[in-house]
Amino acid sequence: MPLSEQEQRLLDEMERHLMRNDADVVSAPQDGRTLSYRNVVYGTILVLLGLGGLIVGVSIPLVVVGVIGFVVMLGGVILAVTPTKGSGTIRPEDAAPKQPRAAAPSASFMDRMNDRWDKRQEDR
Repeated sequence: MPLSEQEQRLLDEMERHLMRNDADVVSAPQDGRTLSYRNVVYGTILVLLGLGGLIVGVSIPLVVVGVIGFVVMLGGVILAVTPTKGSGTIRPEDAAPKQPRAAAPSASFMDRMNDRWDKRQEDR
């Protein structure tokens, strides 16, 4: 069943509002600390090496090799997700292409919805 014209407009407005809010969240400053490509690559390599060591440690009766593999994996994950300062970083604006913003109405969507709700409650 297709949406009515009013429902379609309301849905479009909700989508625009959500996109505008998501864009605000994505572009929010993170104290200058972002993920480094180099750390992500090195961390991934360490995780793979640690996984290999863990598998070797489990397949042969040397538990020490498995424990060392696990510690290497853990270090790789920590290295990959630790934010750093400096150049060569993954910035939120590079990760997602920016979309042009629609002209902002005078009142926000939620304010208009709250006003509508108040009017309905007053009419009762």
